[in-house]
Amino acid sequence: MTEFTKRLKRALTDEPDPVLVLLGNIEVEEQWAKGEVGLPTISSDTTRAVTHRMDEFALLLGGPSDHVLLKTAPDPDFHAYLQDYGLSLPRAHAVSAQQAGRTVTEDVLEDPATLGLLTELGRAGAYLAPHGMSELEQRLAEQCGLGLATSPAELCKRVNSKIFSRRLADRLGLRQPAGMCCETPEDLADAVQFAEDHLSQGRKVVVKDAYGVSGKGVMVVGDERRLAWLKRTAERADRRGGRLGLVVEEWIPKAKDLNYQVLVAKDGTVEFDFVKEAITADGVHKGHRIPAGLSAEHEDAIQRAGLDIGRALAAEGYKGVAGIDALVGADGHVYPIIEINARYNMSTYQAALQETFMWEGSSAEARQYPLRLHARLPFALLRKEIEHLLVKAPGDTGVVINNFATVNAVGGPTQGKRYFDGRLYAFLVGPDEESIASLDGRLGSVLSVLEEGEVSRA
Repeated sequence: MTEFTKRLKRALTDEPDPVLVLLGNIEVEEQWAKGEVGLPTISSDTTRAVTHRMDEFALLLGGPSDHVLLKTAPDPDFHAYLQDYGLSLPRAHAVSAQQAGRTVTEDVLEDPATLGLLTELGRAGAYLAPHGMSELEQRLAEQCGLGLATSPAELCKRVNSKIFSRRLADRLGLRQPAGMCCETPEDLADAVQFAEDHLSQGRKVVVKDAYGVSGKGVMVVGDERRLAWLKRTAERADRRGGRLGLVVEEWIPKAKDLNYQVLVAKDGTVEFDFVKEAITADGVHKGHRIPAGLSAEHEDAIQRAGLDIGRALAAEGYKGVAGIDALVGADGHVYPIIEINARYNMSTYQAALQETFMWEGSSAEARQYPLRLHARLPFALLRKEIEHLLVKAPGDTGVVINNFATVNAVGGPTQGKRYFDGRLYAFLVGPDEESIASLDGRLGSVLSVLEEGEVSRA
């Protein structure tokens, strides 16, 4: 069991060595956003199928006494591959009939056998530790008698709102982009005037859905035509019922995106876990770079802000992991709170990899690789083709695959298509950034060959 998992258990439960039931309900924001009026978003069935298979990340968060619930069982060769590194994995339980468009929580709630298992674990005093806590996960815990290794759903949802983040930053006196929260048509009218003033000076603004995630529900506005469209859309949405939930902010030219994490214990104590550089493209998260490459001054500012935010969350009654997005502006200033994620983050699942594979002075990147495949790709074949790039043992330079379920999540080409889309997640470790860049290029080249189907699957 990793040191991070030990700290997590001590901080959030009443037991010295509790049993956790891990649940990778990655799309928890969709549940939090229900009933809220924000920006229109588009998500394809393929994208949802792949995202829901990110549940496999939860394998890396527990220890041998814990359990993880998955939509399908891990590829046996992938599971064995992780164990070959000496990683102590939790016991994996797959639901009997998953549906690609549902989260793992929805699958579990429809599976009597898994509910029976969870009820037994609940009687034995186990705790539910989901990626994020919505009403679905709370219902699951209550139905099966599981404790909660996090905060109640209503509080998690409130803390996760970008409106909450802006108001907390104001209260703590933390630097943030100038902007406004919009919860009523009157708020929106003021925000539109704020945006028009910025646009008249040749400056952009960004409009964010209070519960958007990873590039969804975010719009950069650089001209009045688009701003007028946004105003009409928001007003129509407001007339249809519910309330507005938008943030309008000045666009800050940035030098570096950051993600850091604090752990808020049930007794109110706060621990700063780490800060990493977030790798993004068009506002969409693509991975992390470790270390973040910050000056001592900037790192100190992030840590101080993180502890202040954690203590403020504890005062709200929150307990659990909080991931905080921040940035270093092109102006050289640190903006230590862009938004709070009241849930695990992709960086949370990297804790075991950092502890196991990184060494003093080393560098690492967690990356995702989009794939366009003509047929299902077995892990055994992937391993054979990239064996020369894989880490052989902790301390080596190389690649570690940390999620394989997303590769074949769609299952195969749909009718009328010759290919299907998947995604591979990998953790690249080496002595410096140059070695990481080399690994990234070499891995991408091999994956391109696999995409073309030029490697025999026999």
